[in-house]
Amino acid sequence: MSILVNKDTKVIVQGITGKAATFHTKQMLAYGTKIVAGVTPGKAGQTVEGVPVFNSVRDAAKETGATASVIYVPAKFAADSIMEGVEAGLDLVVCITEHIPVLDMVKVRKYMEGKKTRLIGPNCPGIMTTGECKLGIIPGNVQSKGHVGLVSRSGTLTYEAAFQLKNAGIGITTSVGIGGDPVKGTDFIDALKLFNEDEDTYAMLMIGEIGGNAEEDAAAWIKANTKKPVAAFIAGRQAPPGKRMGHAGAIIAGGKGTAADKIAALNEAGIMVADTVAHIGETVVETLKKAGIYDKCYKPVA
Repeated sequence: MSILVNKDTKVIVQGITGKAATFHTKQMLAYGTKIVAGVTPGKAGQTVEGVPVFNSVRDAAKETGATASVIYVPAKFAADSIMEGVEAGLDLVVCITEHIPVLDMVKVRKYMEGKKTRLIGPNCPGIMTTGECKLGIIPGNVQSKGHVGLVSRSGTLTYEAAFQLKNAGIGITTSVGIGGDPVKGTDFIDALKLFNEDEDTYAMLMIGEIGGNAEEDAAAWIKANTKKPVAAFIAGRQAPPGKRMGHAGAIIAGGKGTAADKIAALNEAGIMVADTVAHIGETVVETLKKAGIYDKCYKPVA
């Protein structure tokens, strides 16, 4: 099982003729993703890596039956690209683009109200269901198949956490990189709900960082709604207040959003938090053992 994407998901690449999109289209195809169309206005009739190009998402979806898209367009066009996917009635839109103005994303969120489309991102690495499908830039070799669901604000830490789990013999159902912008689509609770409902996901790993209160909200939701074990890591313990650290949303402002606050909320909910990046894998293993499901999740490393 998995969440949101699988081997049968038909995918559109928005901005497919661009350099980055072409590179990652090749990588996604090699992983097994069913990319059935690309979209670049004015370039209909071309092909990229054997994938036909259309002028619009609506045309591509109508012709191919695609239900998901992944966006690799420049920041100034990205909000319109998201809304184009929503307008076409796609189930899922994944936006990799970073540096999208916050006001643009506020408009996107308003436009999406009442629509069926789920957005992942922007400024995210995407989503990958192990061995089946990936939309985005997550390296295909960092995770093995298993029973832990991974959701993260950080792209790099998504890869690092997945690789540590792989080396520890712990596999992943689906990895979801939700992105680090202050205004985005899918958040921690959205992903955790899906993992909680997935019968093949036995446990969850949440990677957070300073800024905002999403991790505190997620801790409260976990405590009230799931019996599945959860492990976590919070990046930015040494970050000074008022200085943005990497992501646009990673900033301690008004004394809120500190790593200490988040760790305290997670601990209060019974969630074990890794002390450092290097301890993420160990913390998941310890969490699984404490829950009595380690043997169900462990598979010897080949």
